[in-house]
Amino acid sequence: MQNFDYYNPTHIVFGQDRLAELDQLIPAQAKVLVLFGGGSVKRFGTLEKVTAALGNREVVEFGGIEPNPQFETLMKAVDVVKTQGIDFLLAVGGGSVMDGTKFVALASKQEADHANILFHGFNPVPATEALPLGCIATLPATGSEMNSFSVVTYNDQKFPLTSPLVFPKFSLLDPDFTFTLPTEQIANGVADAFVHVIEQYLTQPVNAKIQDRFSEGVLQTLIEDGPVTYQSQVKGEQDVEARKNFMWSATSALNGLIGVGVPQDWATHMIGHEMTAMFGIAHGRTLAIILPSLLRERRAQKHDKLVQFAERVWHITDGSDEEKINQAIDKTEAFFNSLDIVTNLSHYDIDEAGIDTLVANMEKMGLTHLSETGDLTLDIVRKILIAAL
Repeated sequence: MQNFDYYNPTHIVFGQDRLAELDQLIPAQAKVLVLFGGGSVKRFGTLEKVTAALGNREVVEFGGIEPNPQFETLMKAVDVVKTQGIDFLLAVGGGSVMDGTKFVALASKQEADHANILFHGFNPVPATEALPLGCIATLPATGSEMNSFSVVTYNDQKFPLTSPLVFPKFSLLDPDFTFTLPTEQIANGVADAFVHVIEQYLTQPVNAKIQDRFSEGVLQTLIEDGPVTYQSQVKGEQDVEARKNFMWSATSALNGLIGVGVPQDWATHMIGHEMTAMFGIAHGRTLAIILPSLLRERRAQKHDKLVQFAERVWHITDGSDEEKINQAIDKTEAFFNSLDIVTNLSHYDIDEAGIDTLVANMEKMGLTHLSETGDLTLDIVRKILIAAL
């Protein structure tokens, strides 16, 4: 196991009927900006419940944060913060709203050059202060409710950012808030959480037994309860227990715990971000499209962990190592398909010309040496995408 530091200060408030506790989680005198996405939080009454739970505090609303939040939209929120004297941010929504709120928290304490916040990659933003923020998560997927990461779209490109200053002070996770989600978003959330774990687990063995077994537990839970949650959403049923496990799996997949002391990949995400930026395909779906082809291409580099993945996660014990690997990748793709996610690029009207443009954009972004070993070059990216056609 590699050396590591681990820090996560977010207070998680998990379960049903916890919204009344919001009043105790935010300073009594705070002026709160509630940030949200489309109209669904208003349409289904979530926003009304949240503002009621905030009691007598002065509350300002800011809606319209897009999927893959846009820099220009977030800067409008920054203007509201500054003109209205906001001192606490509350994100109500999924990963995009939470990610956007983190950017607003940093940018609101900066007077100029706000775009520069986006240009530090996975190195911490060189900032000394940020507005405090909390989250009410309505879509399990990104884990943004319990980490310090964000992704913001700027000039049609997606930029990751991180800062310890933007860990949410608290996040409220109530499965009841997920019942109004579109079925597609449930499927995308399951896929997103699953690939988050894979990026940290399916790399190189370093004898990190705790991290491996935590990861395998999250993966198995997603395999068991992800499709149950999805199918119940399709049927309009309320399977609270499966939903709780799915929700906590998504949070646990990216709260940092399973990634400490181990090599991490993130190539699937880097390719997926470009695919979303170019073609508008939902993030979780891009990951499900890319991952099976990436694993088939990288089977030699990931051999030992792929065998472990086959045996411990998919319970494949018969056959040679190569047969186990083949079955594990096939079962992973079938898992995505069980969520009604089509894993072929041609389904989304992407052809070889589109792949060439995507690869060229990755070169412009400097994404030329990916994976946990840095040897996944753009010619290999192209092979992976061609195989996914």
